[in-house]
Amino acid sequence: MTASDMMAEIRDANLSYLMLAQQMIRSDKATAIFRLGLSKDIVDLIGGMSTAQILKLAGGNMMLTRFRFDDSAILGILTNNNKDRALAQSHAAILMAGQPVEEIV
Repeated sequence: MTASDMMAEIRDANLSYLMLAQQMIRSDKATAIFRLGLSKDIVDLIGGMSTAQILKLAGGNMMLTRFRFDDSAILGILTNNNKDRALAQSHAAILMAGQPVEEIV
């Protein structure tokens, strides 16, 4: 994969993420805050962006998303081939809910 291809993939991922995030925010803000792991301020900003602003933000060369967890226990729960997948996902959601949300610094 060339650097140009990688940048195009990053822009596509950014655009998909922002469009999904905005749709989630407009549908149910409280749930979006929880599922996206973002602060109310950032959610309000994304929710109020125009299409042009979304396209401009997505067009950068830096990923706008990141893993919500830096904890190997959560990653292990999510990737473990567990018989009770729903229980494992619920456990991971509970652990991630205890983590602080992203803030504008």
